[in-house]
Amino acid sequence: MARTQVGARIDEDVLELAKARAKDRGQSVGEYLSQLVLEDADGLRARGLDAARRFLDEHQDVFDEVEVEDGGQAATEAHAA
Repeated sequence: MARTQVGARIDEDVLELAKARAKDRGQSVGEYLSQLVLEDADGLRARGLDAARRFLDEHQDVFDEVEVEDGGQAATEAHAA
């Protein structure tokens, strides 16, 4: 597939986040952005988010119990990550 260079204006903090996520995935920023577009176009991201939502809907009570048992520490630590 032929590659084309494009330019886009985005917030600096979004660019830094894109760079960090690309690095985490072992990709260039261009590869990372291309992958995001492809995932969005074929609905992969939406299906993943729907699956996560269904999981939480089914198991939220377990997370709530752990939070109560830990005095709220588990939720604080999870959000800090």
